[in-house]
Formats: sequence, C-alpha cells, structure tokens
Amino acid sequence: MNAMEDVSSKAQATHVDVLIVGAGISGIGSAYHLQDQCPGKTYVILETKETFGGTWETHKYPGVRSDSDLYTFGYRFKPWVGAPIASADEILKYMGEVIEENGIGEHIRYGHRIRTCAFSRDTDLWTVTAERLADGELVTFTCNFLWMCSGYYDHENPYLPDWKGRADYKGLFVHAQLWDPDIDYAGKRILVIGSGATAATVIPEFAKTAAHVTMLQRSPTYFFCSENKNELADRLREIGIDEPTIHRVVRAQIMYDQDVFTKRCLSEPDVVVEELKELVRAFSGDPDFQFEPHFAPRYRPWQQRLAFCPEGDIFQAVAAGKVSAVTDTIDHFTEKGVVTSSGQEIEADIIVAATGFQMSMMSDMKVSVDGKQVDWHDTINYRGMMFTGVPNLVWVMGYWRASWTLRVDMLGDFVCNLLKHMDAIGASRVEVAVPTADMGMELRPWIEADNFNPGYITRGLGKMPKAGNKPEWRHNQDYWAERNEIPNTDLDSPEFVYSGANVSQASETELA
Repeated sequence: MNAMEDVSSKAQATHVDVLIVGAGISGIGSAYHLQDQCPGKTYVILETKETFGGTWETHKYPGVRSDSDLYTFGYRFKPWVGAPIASADEILKYMGEVIEENGIGEHIRYGHRIRTCAFSRDTDLWTVTAERLADGELVTFTCNFLWMCSGYYDHENPYLPDWKGRADYKGLFVHAQLWDPDIDYAGKRILVIGSGATAATVIPEFAKTAAHVTMLQRSPTYFFCSENKNELADRLREIGIDEPTIHRVVRAQIMYDQDVFTKRCLSEPDVVVEELKELVRAFSGDPDFQFEPHFAPRYRPWQQRLAFCPEGDIFQAVAAGKVSAVTDTIDHFTEKGVVTSSGQEIEADIIVAATGFQMSMMSDMKVSVDGKQVDWHDTINYRGMMFTGVPNLVWVMGYWRASWTLRVDMLGDFVCNLLKHMDAIGASRVEVAVPTADMGMELRPWIEADNFNPGYITRGLGKMPKAGNKPEWRHNQDYWAERNEIPNTDLDSPEFVYSGANVSQASETELA
C-alpha cells in the first residue's frame, strides 16, 4: 500500500514512519524538518480543521495579530519580510508559502479528528484511530513515531467563568475565541473582560469605530510599547544585504536583546517597570499618564506574559478617551451589562470575554500504552518534550518568554537526530526513564508559580505532567539555556532507554 494512500475503513490501516498531529505552526515546521533532515521517512499530518494554521485559523476577533516578532516567530529556514508584528492573515500567508514551496500539502489529511492513540510494545507501533469528519468514517493509521504538535489549549471550548446572572444580559455576549467576523460593532458600547494579550489586541481595534470601549480586569497587565518596525532589518535591506542573511542576523539580535531583558526582569524589576512606564508615556503622548490603579501590576515583569503593544496603540486610545479601564471583579450581570464587586454598573451593547484558554494536554485525546490509558499527570516530563512510560513520542511545547517557533525548530532537530540515532543502533523503541541515581528526586508541578503563573496555566496544572528538580526533568521555558543544552543532548545518556530486536547496545537499560 502507498504510505500516503487514504483509507476508508478501520480494518485498512495506512502505515507511515512518522505521524504528525496538527497542521498549525508547530506541525508545519516539524514536517519541514522531517523531510529535510530525514528524507527517507514517510509521514502524514492529521489535522482536525479543514485548513492549516492552528491558532491563527481559530481566532477571528478584530485585529488578531502576533504578540511575538516575526523574525523569531517565523521559522529559521524561511526569512520573514515585513513588519515585526504581523496580522493573522499575514502569518497564514507565510505558512501557506512554506507548505507550497516544500510540497507539504500532499501529506496533510484535513478534517480528521483523532479519537485514540494506542502504543504496543509487542509491535513497537502506534495505532491511531481518527474520525473523518466529512463522512463520520473511522480510519486507522499506524506509525513508528508520534510527533504531537497540537498546541496547548482547547480550540473549541475557551475558558469562561461561571458569572452570576449572565443569562440576564440582553446584549450580545461572546468569547473572543469564538468571535464571528460578521458582528457589527461600529458605534456600540463594548465591554472587554480581561487584560491579557487578546484584550491588548482587540481593544485598540474596537476603539477605532466603537462608541466607547471599557476594559474590565481583575488585575493589571504589563505592556511593552514599541514601534512596529525593526531598524536593523530596514538598514540591512537599505544597503543591499540578502534576506536570508538579514533574517539570521536580526533573529540573533532580537534573541540577544530578549535574553538581556528577561534577566533584567529578575535582577532589577523595579528599573524595568519604570522603563515600561516611560514607553507608555512616550507612545500615548501623555507625559502625565496615570498608571495607578489600572496599569500597575502586582507582580514582576514576565512572571506573566508581557503584552506587546505596537505603536502603543491601546494607550493612545486611552489617552484619546476612547478606552477606559476598570480594575475590579464581577458581582453579577444585569440586562444592560455588569455590576462589579464594588457596586459600579457598566452598561454595554456588546460584552466580549477575553478570559483566556482551557489547557488541553494532547488535545484531550485518549492515549494508551499496552492497553493502559495514559494519565499525563502521572508522568514525569523530560525537557518539556518526552514522558516517562510513553515510548516513541515527542511533544512540541513552545516558549512564552521567547517566540514559540524557536522551540519548534529546536525540537525538529532533536527528533530528526533521535530518529537517525535509532536507525543507527537498530532500535525500534525509545522511551525516557528516571535513572536509578535520580529516583529520589523531588517532584514538582510542571511550571512553578514563581516562574510563570497566568490563569490558564494554574487552572490546568492538574492535566500536566510532573517535573523533577534536575534540569533534564524540567520544562524550564528558558530558550537561552536550551539552545545549548538540547542540541548537545547525549542520546546515549541513562535517561534514554532503547529496545528492539536489532539494538546494537551491549545491553538494554532496565526501565526505572
């Protein structure tokens, strides 16, 4: 059977060497690295949606854009040409070019919702059952290796608090994740509940035509204001440097600057806060901009995600009187809006909940190993990509303090090196295990609260794997450390256990 041939019944399975889950920014980048570095490997991508794009296809709210610069959010292998902060449409166009230029489209199976993934140590194969949404047929794929690129949140069910009296509200209520582009908000009073990256994006766009926008937040967020251009890139283009070189140099400069800034958020947070305030004053055009109480967060910068604000657009709207902020919690909804806990009533024609995500570990698919369902919270995570007790699987989870895609590229190299190493030693199975010397290490939450603690993470920790107190058993979210550690991983270290009839190691390590 042709490895790329589709199937029409569960009994007829398509086999590939590698199955990639998800055709978003992670899945497309991973597919590129696989066919570039392991050209002999067959693969297929399964995607629930009817098109590629992942999060950039899910979100349709006004002004949806990146909150990372595209010189580092773009893949390392394809230069980004344009403004650093890009719209969803521009990002989708860029991804479409990657797919077309590299022949990735023929490997994607759209409209396939995975139902189960089952690994057998008897065969060292994954059996993946998916529902083909066009006709409801169950189709089966088998693969040697499963590359999970489905992201970290539920694309269909956003987080929505159980607010008292919400059914009483007579206006239009919508979560930003479920926004319908056909909604007409011109001239309307809009209440946006939330103050994170989504609110920072949608509020200035609403403010262009709405009667007024109110941002209701439980607590303030840090914003980083900057021009939406890169002077180094513009200068290099002006003097005739080629785009691949510009891409490489500008990426290096941005990552260096981000490293310095992140460290300063820890070493001198008070100084950083004052610098952020000065940027707000400059971009808003108001030297006396009032930060208390609505723009004075209670945590240090980067303990939660820093919302990027191109041209200081949200603060320009505040200074112009088009946007106001209220810092409070909701007591109850009314027919006309909400009443806060302090008794203030906010009337609105449209209420938009920008209240964040529901964490989803492996898209909440049923995953089993040798007939036993995997509870991810019972596993220990190796460097944020592999799990104890789960063979032949790598999970792509990107960065929050740096661009997500930096880790897509890095793990693309890692997986390809791992697959080539397995071929070299004749292994059909690899899994990670805690070495005997580390068996007594302290187990911790996947991400510690003092490291990164947005609401969607703290709400979802019960779904996530555990971490150890050793560097290799933590998902440290530190690109600047991992860019040296992961490429130099010793694939024959005790954490990796290989098995198979042809393994050329002297002996197979016992699983701890």
